[in-house]
Amino acid sequence: MVHDAQGNRASFASAEAAQAFDHTIEGFLKYRADTPLRLKAALKLDGEAPMLHAMKGAFALLAYKAAHIPAAKGALDQARALGGNPREKMHVAALDAWAEGGQDRAIAIWQELLAEHPRDILAFRLHHFASFWMGKSPEMMAAVEHVMPHWDGGVPGYGSILACRSFAHEECGSLLIAEAAGREAIRRDPADLWAAHAVAHVLEMQGRRSEGIGWIKGLASNFAGGNNLLHHLSWHQAMFHMERGEFDEVLRLYDTGFRDLESPVTQMQPDLYIDCQNAASMLFRLERHGVPVGDRWEELAEKAEARIGDCLSAFTLPHWMMALTATGRFEAAERMMEAMRDYSRANTGENARIVRDAAIPCCAALILRARGDFPGAVEAMRPSIGGLYELGGSHAQQDVLEQLFLDCAVKAGMEADVRLILERVAGRWPTPPERRLGFAEAARAYRD
Repeated sequence: MVHDAQGNRASFASAEAAQAFDHTIEGFLKYRADTPLRLKAALKLDGEAPMLHAMKGAFALLAYKAAHIPAAKGALDQARALGGNPREKMHVAALDAWAEGGQDRAIAIWQELLAEHPRDILAFRLHHFASFWMGKSPEMMAAVEHVMPHWDGGVPGYGSILACRSFAHEECGSLLIAEAAGREAIRRDPADLWAAHAVAHVLEMQGRRSEGIGWIKGLASNFAGGNNLLHHLSWHQAMFHMERGEFDEVLRLYDTGFRDLESPVTQMQPDLYIDCQNAASMLFRLERHGVPVGDRWEELAEKAEARIGDCLSAFTLPHWMMALTATGRFEAAERMMEAMRDYSRANTGENARIVRDAAIPCCAALILRARGDFPGAVEAMRPSIGGLYELGGSHAQQDVLEQLFLDCAVKAGMEADVRLILERVAGRWPTPPERRLGFAEAARAYRD
């Protein structure tokens, strides 16, 4: 009987094929750019393994791009036809649900799978990913605490469990646990990008900017061969510099790091959701502080216009709208609004509701802001404030939406709404608004 590296029974034709699967999983966990090539090599060894076709489907879904859904469904059809054991069939069922727009159902299936197979690291990692992008931080933490007793340092992948524990606890506010888990993961493997990223989040939440810059720079020599998460780490480094008012360094990192258009990783996926989130959110922040950004919005706006109607990543939608409104593409912005409304009416999954209740209000606010209607922008966005977390994204990423609301409320002279958002950010971040660049001026002006 063949097993994977974590001891789960698996339907592979040979031990060699199982090892190739494990090698692919390792690449996925560690954010290696060659992971698709690892999967391709594994499929050459065993084209009848259902889990390899399931992984092919999962990789297509991870891009949050509607154009990839047919490929994902095709791979999952192959996986289903090949059968497999009950655990493997649950993987296919979860991915089927995701491909049909039911990411919430997929999360529930992965939870059921992990209850019986706590060392299924692919189910764990997909659950972690999907829960994060649907604003389900408590589910992330519950999952990692459920599986932790079944793992130890002798099981391959344990470092990735620690990295996920770090990020889950950071998002739930348990910063001491988060930092300790992340640093232990890095001690075990200094090239663990997810662990490096999780600790960077802790340092940002606590306003430890100098440490944050040193943390990322100090680990950078270990990151060769990483995928787009390298861009996101560069974005975090830029965020630390942003808080110190070092705008020239932020722009340098934009052009040579997280939005380097010549990077092979960027060229492989030029409109990847998180890369475009990184770029749009940083340009928005820079312009709030009067920093000229040149024509950097243009390529993002072109990609945003091409993606109108693609609502799979709810959190990305306001970022696309930032690009459209920053470049004055109001006709395209209105088409995007209508496409989001159509999506939310035509679909019944949880994502459609989140698009309706959170993404659309943010996007409407961006259009009104760009047209100078600041009171209208506040009115449009206010009902969604309490549910913004459902869009997904971290506290650090969601900050740009809170800055959007603050910016409009200040310009509208709506004191109650300024206080509302300042109270919100003061309650959600350990670093007070007075020490955060995007909120400090308003916090001083509206001090009780």
